[in-house]
Amino acid sequence: MLSRASIRLRVTLAFIAVMAVVLGAIGIFVYLRFAAELDNATNNGLRSRAADVATLVKEVDSGLSVGRQSRLAGQAENFAEILDVRGKVLDATGQLRGRVLLSAPELRQAARGSILLDRGALPGLHRESRLLATPLRAGERRLIVVVGTSTVPLTESRADLLQLLLLGGPIALLFASLAAYGVAAAALRPVEAMRARAAEISTAGPEQRLPVPRTGDEVARLGETLNAMLQRLGDALARERRFVADASHELRTPLAILKTELELALARGRSREELQAALASAAEETDRLTQLAEDLLVIAQSDQGKLPVALDLTDIAEVLQGVSSRFAQRAADRGRPLDVTVESGLRAPIDRLRVEQALGNLVDNALRYGDGPVMLSANRANGFIELHVLDRGPGFAEDFAGRAFERFSRADASHRKAGAGLGMAIVDSIARAHHGDTRLVNRRNGGADVWLVLPSTLI
Repeated sequence: MLSRASIRLRVTLAFIAVMAVVLGAIGIFVYLRFAAELDNATNNGLRSRAADVATLVKEVDSGLSVGRQSRLAGQAENFAEILDVRGKVLDATGQLRGRVLLSAPELRQAARGSILLDRGALPGLHRESRLLATPLRAGERRLIVVVGTSTVPLTESRADLLQLLLLGGPIALLFASLAAYGVAAAALRPVEAMRARAAEISTAGPEQRLPVPRTGDEVARLGETLNAMLQRLGDALARERRFVADASHELRTPLAILKTELELALARGRSREELQAALASAAEETDRLTQLAEDLLVIAQSDQGKLPVALDLTDIAEVLQGVSSRFAQRAADRGRPLDVTVESGLRAPIDRLRVEQALGNLVDNALRYGDGPVMLSANRANGFIELHVLDRGPGFAEDFAGRAFERFSRADASHRKAGAGLGMAIVDSIARAHHGDTRLVNRRNGGADVWLVLPSTLI
C-alpha cells in the first residue's frame, strides 16, 4: 500500500517517523536531564542545610539535650535532627516528635561518612522524603546530623514536565508534519506541472517543451534533461517525416513511369519492337525500385543501430582490387582509367561486403559526375585506415559539400537519372557501423576526394 501512495505522502510519512524518533529522544533527554538537575539541587540543598545545622551545633557546643527547647527550626517540608553515635536524639525539629530517623546499620554507616537515603512516609511526615546523614565532631562528642526534605515537589515537577512533553510533543509533531506535507507539495508542484504539460504534448505539436522552474535544483535539471530529450525526439521525428516524404517522392516517379510503360505495352497496335522497348524500360524502372528499396533498408537499419556488419581481418588491397574489377568495364567504356594504390601489408577488421558496397557507391559517383582517371587508395593514418576515392572532375559545389552525406541529397536533383540521393548516406552509415567516419574535400587541382576512416583494430 505504501508503494502505491503518492510521493508527497511517502515523504511526509517518512518525515513523521523521523521526527517522532527525534522528538521522543529529545523528550527523554530533557526529562532525564531535568530529573537529574532536580536531584542535584535537592542534594545540594540538603548539604547546605546540614552545614548550617553543624555550625549551629558547634556554636552551642555540647549543651543540646532532648529536654531543652530545640534550637532547630524548619519549614513543613524540611526537617532535621541530631543524634549521638548510639542513636539517641539530642535535638530535632518539631514535626519529628523525637523519632529516630536512622536504623542501627544506617547509624554505623553515617558515622563513617555522609549518606543519602530516600524514604517513604516518616513519623510525623506523610510524604516521601530524602535524608542526608553526615558525621560531626562537637568538642569531645561524636554526633550525626540528619537533615531531610520532602521529595513531593520533585515528583510533582517531574510529572508536570512529563505531562507537558506528552501533550506538546504530539502537537509539535502535528505542526511539523503539516509543514513537511506543504514543503513536499511545493517541491513537487513543478513536477506536476511538467507532467501535465507532457500529457498535452503530441506528435502534432512536438515543438512544445516542459516548464522548467528557475531554481537550478534537481527538479530544474530534470526538466532541462527531459526538454533536451524532447528536442532529440522532435528532431528524430522530423527526420523520419522527411525520410518518409522523400522516400514516397522517390518511389512515386519510377512507379508512375512503370505504370505508363505497362499501359503502353498493353495498348493495341503496338509493334514487337515497341513492346520490347516498353518492357526494357519497365525492367529498368523495376531495377531502380529494387535498388531504392535496398538502400532504404540500409538507411532504416542504420537509424535503428542495427546495420549488420560481420567483422573479419581483411586484406585491404583485395577489397580495393575487387571494387576495381567490378567497375573496370564501365570505366573502360567511358575512357576513364581506374587505378589502385594500397600501402603494403594493410589489413583491418571490416565487413568486406559492406565496405565494397560503400566504395562501389563512391566509384559510381566518380564515374557518373567526375572526370579523368578514378583512383582508389588506402593508407594508414593516426591509427586508422583511410580508403580514398579520387577523381579529376569539377568536385563538389560549395552549397552541396556540407550536405553530401545527407539522405536524398543530390547536386542535380532535376535530372531523373541522377539517382535517389542515398548513395553517400549509405556510405556514411556503413562507416559509422564500423565505428568510423566519412569525409570529403575538393582537390586543389580539380576533382573530389571522398574517403572512409575505419579503425585498424577491433573496437
